[in-house]
Amino acid sequence: MNHLLRKLWRDDEGQDIAEYAVMLAVILVLVVGTVRLIGSNANNAFSSAASALQ
Repeated sequence: MNHLLRKLWRDDEGQDIAEYAVMLAVILVLVVGTVRLIGSNANNAFSSAASALQ
């Protein structure tokens, strides 16, 4: 693993660090949005189930 990381770090061809940062930012936005959406939907489902049990 360390060998691969060193090779990628030294390699001047291909993507640079800015492109990796943009890609990481897009992935983080998608993950955070998905977690928030699933979290709110799960909260609504559990609240409905709790109300139905009472």
